[in-house]
Amino acid sequence: MTNATLATLLLACSLWPTAPGPLAVAAGQAPAADAHVINGVVRDASGSAVAGASVVVRAASGAERPAVSGADGAFSVTVHSTEDMLLIVRAPGFSEARQTVRPANDPTRVEVVLVPATLSETVTVTALRSEVRAGDVPASVTIVDNQSVRESAAIVADDVLRQVPTFSLFRRTSSLASHPTTQGVSLRGIGPSGVSRTLVLFDDIPFNDPFGGWVYWTRVPLESTERIEVVDGPSSSLYGNYAMGGVINIVSSPATRRQLDLRAQYGNHNTPKLDAAFGDLWRRVAVVANVSALDTDGFPIVAETERGRVDNNASVQYGNTSVKVDYQATDHVHTFLRAGYFHENRDNGKASTIDGTEEANRTRWTSASGGVRVGMPDSSELRATFFTDVENFRSNFLAVPPTNPPRSLGRMTLNQEVPVDAFGTNAQYSRAFGRHFISGGADWRWVDGDSNEDTLDAVTGTRVTLHRVSGGTQRIMGAYVQDLYQPMSRMTLTLSDRVDSWKNYDGHNLETAVVPGVPTNNVPSLPSRSDTVNSPRLAALYRFNGTVSAWAGAGWGFRAPTLNELYRQFRVGTTLTLANNGLGPERLFGYEGGTTVTPGKNLTLRGTLFANRLEDPVSNVTIATNGAAVTQQRQNLGQTRVRGVQADAEYRIRGAWRVMGGYVFNRATVTDNPRDPTLVGNFLPQVPEHRGSARLAYSDPAHGTAAISVLFVGAQFDDDRNTISRRLPGYTVLDLMLARNVQRNLELFFSVQNMLDREYLVGTLPTTIGTPRLISGGVRLRFN
Repeated sequence: MTNATLATLLLACSLWPTAPGPLAVAAGQAPAADAHVINGVVRDASGSAVAGASVVVRAASGAERPAVSGADGAFSVTVHSTEDMLLIVRAPGFSEARQTVRPANDPTRVEVVLVPATLSETVTVTALRSEVRAGDVPASVTIVDNQSVRESAAIVADDVLRQVPTFSLFRRTSSLASHPTTQGVSLRGIGPSGVSRTLVLFDDIPFNDPFGGWVYWTRVPLESTERIEVVDGPSSSLYGNYAMGGVINIVSSPATRRQLDLRAQYGNHNTPKLDAAFGDLWRRVAVVANVSALDTDGFPIVAETERGRVDNNASVQYGNTSVKVDYQATDHVHTFLRAGYFHENRDNGKASTIDGTEEANRTRWTSASGGVRVGMPDSSELRATFFTDVENFRSNFLAVPPTNPPRSLGRMTLNQEVPVDAFGTNAQYSRAFGRHFISGGADWRWVDGDSNEDTLDAVTGTRVTLHRVSGGTQRIMGAYVQDLYQPMSRMTLTLSDRVDSWKNYDGHNLETAVVPGVPTNNVPSLPSRSDTVNSPRLAALYRFNGTVSAWAGAGWGFRAPTLNELYRQFRVGTTLTLANNGLGPERLFGYEGGTTVTPGKNLTLRGTLFANRLEDPVSNVTIATNGAAVTQQRQNLGQTRVRGVQADAEYRIRGAWRVMGGYVFNRATVTDNPRDPTLVGNFLPQVPEHRGSARLAYSDPAHGTAAISVLFVGAQFDDDRNTISRRLPGYTVLDLMLARNVQRNLELFFSVQNMLDREYLVGTLPTTIGTPRLISGGVRLRFN
């Protein structure tokens, strides 16, 4: 193939020739007399081996012979020719390297040095569900590479991702101090809430909570993260549910020979943290185990001027372990199996003044996944995966009624336990046909869960007055097809479409009053609900020359309501929010376009315009008030519009220095609300108009690493009525990261988040604040 994009895709799908040619040697046979061996090693600029690099030797006729570098970076290719050939080497995070080799010099020995890739050269597997250079994708793609992760002062994944301006959680606060149900991720401010409008993947396996859609960012093993790919814009045409607002894929690092990566650190607020990865390779088997753990005394989250007897520190303790086994059954068949266990305990910053019970939550999560990747003789590829989750979530809720002095009285109102079982599977087939690269697949997901609740008395909060069991089952299945077509060398067209069918069934709501012990509102069989949704997308990219390219796209997205929205109620203070088993799907139509300019090898500039219309968003609607008591219910209501512009840039200076930054202007407003027309024109709560970030970093193995980062977040409203008293001002924070190699395998580091200890507001009623200054230092050991 003469086109770079299709060549990359073909290489990803086929690691062997389709028929014997001038480069081929039959498997299991000794090389013929005229065979020549090309030996080499792949290294990075520091001299370290690059494992898993894709190596291709291409003859003038176009015939190719591929290989993959080993744990020591070495590779070997046998060819049947003495003519000069082209050696092409690619690896994630690095620019493609090309050089001429001469097999006549037998054995030929070469050394390939890879340099970090620019934004447009980095390979992404998420945007098109195939391996393609980011610069060839007609979509907005941001890649947070391993170097950026290591340069960050953050100790949890969501704080790393905040450097991507389009990324935000429902609240401004870090997952270090926020309830899990508020950790839903939003890209470009699409439908911010505790439920994600963005699909999060871990090595292409769904990572969102199966019951509620939020994300446990503490489950991400940062030390073993190779890169994080962020795709803005509707992606339901390929991924279906949750991908309405985009996709985030966390890609883990592969195992290496005799691997030990250990990072141990300690910070203020009595915060020890450990991250470790252990791995090894035995012929066709690779094993890697990850362990991460953190324990912190935490910090207050209510502003000092409003703290009362109920308030204390928000703290978290978690542990996460996983083991992955990769098996290369043959040169054409690769399989993997992963199992993991996660536990998290949180105190949410307040406690009952009656019996001292902490408002807290606890999560226990066991997961497993596996898959196979098969290369066919016709250069096509088949992938299949499965995953399963068994989770138990417990939480209680504290009411803080109006008192004098304020916040001097707190009582428990609700105890809740949510057991969840989930299972899913996916299969995809892909093949190139001339100028077309066709891929298609199907997936299926099943989730079953209940919300078991004990309502407590309204005087002391110590006695159960009502027991409630509400839940059901959800099944979603879909099929998709995509065509990546290049009608000319400078143009790429992508056309994808997906049909999803979802169904909620076996719904029930069983309520029993403890006294006198009789049912009060029993509905053993709630009505089932089903729907079918179509999500097409069309996009095009045109390369004017080697410096400028432009793209545009339009597509639909959807999100089915979660079991949490359908069946789980919750209470915050005096506000009760009811579930609604009659909810339908949210729909989004979006269009976007952008330009990429690379005026030099080390400089990349990108700009994007976007507009999204969200219909029938799930909103909390007030249906009754009784004094200070408020009752709300989740409902499909109205229409919102989110539009804006985003820009980012990266500049590498002499290899060791890197400057990068990004900015997004986001105008998110209500355009229709039949129940309350006064809200039309208002800004969506929790969406600032302005977000930006920048980083200056220096990294050199001989001297160390230094990085300073700045994050700016503009003003936003805390409520849908845009009340001036509930407007949260903008803020700016600085982070610092320093690291120094003291021996070949030993690094010391020091980091500071929110270096100036800036106090910024997260919420109102009461006034809550974000993460204070966090200081941490430690060591990193690396052996392989």
